Amino acid sequence: MPSWLPQDPDDGPLMEPDAQIRSILSRMVVLIPAFNEEASLPGLLEELAEHLPACPVCVVDDGSSDRTVAVARAAGARVLRMPHNCGVGLAVQTGFIDAIERGYDYLLRIDADGQHPPAEAIKLIRQMAREPTDLVIGTRYGEGSAYTGTPFRRFVLWFLARFVSLICRRPSTDPTSGFWLVARPLMLCFALHYPSDYPEPEALALMRRQGFSFDEVPVMFRPRLAGASSLGIWGTINFAAKVFLALFVDRLRPVSRHGSAAFIKGRSAPCCAKLS
Repeated sequence: MPSWLPQDPDDGPLMEPDAQIRSILSRMVVLIPAFNEEASLPGLLEELAEHLPACPVCVVDDGSSDRTVAVARAAGARVLRMPHNCGVGLAVQTGFIDAIERGYDYLLRIDADGQHPPAEAIKLIRQMAREPTDLVIGTRYGEGSAYTGTPFRRFVLWFLARFVSLICRRPSTDPTSGFWLVARPLMLCFALHYPSDYPEPEALALMRRQGFSFDEVPVMFRPRLAGASSLGIWGTINFAAKVFLALFVDRLRPVSRHGSAAFIKGRSAPCCAKLS
């Protein structure tokens, strides 16, 4: 049992925040989109088993050519296989749909490369328990983070954060973070509409236009457990150009009524389930 929860009734009365945390944990699934991550997954799944032992894990394999599927299954994770490399956006959206169909109320998204330490997930869960919202984002720009990046990449991410903050009308320090805790109403929205390719900044802009809210909590990031980032300097430039263009185009699209917070939260649970 994780050390941050009471281990025995004799330890004392269960406090309300602990009860809320337990409630979230009992209704949460962990989603890991993965593409050729056979080297990183075993260690990550071992950490998840240690820190979130009661939470089921779903790995969405995005057409890997290595042993990603085999190592995920060997660790006890449920595996969904995409027919080919469809991109992280579609892989994550598939995870949202699957979580809705299986009745989960919360989804913790963690990247397969190990940059999101499972031990830090409690910070997102605790924030959701204290101040319920649609999305809690773990931001790498916090005390204790081991995040490193080239000066150019850090500048691009800083500028993107300012731009996304302007669009969302709410401060966003780390719009490319994939360390998310998502509540069911937003899962329903994302099951209908979710960006492809590099989706996180676009998803934030989309959810805000649809009337959803988010909070951030500083967490420790770390270097990849294995391999290297696919984004070099030209990859960063291409990424930034595509994201800025997509954010501008998104402003021209009408708001989806069926994907709006008002529509989803205004319907009963059985009706909401049909949206998936």
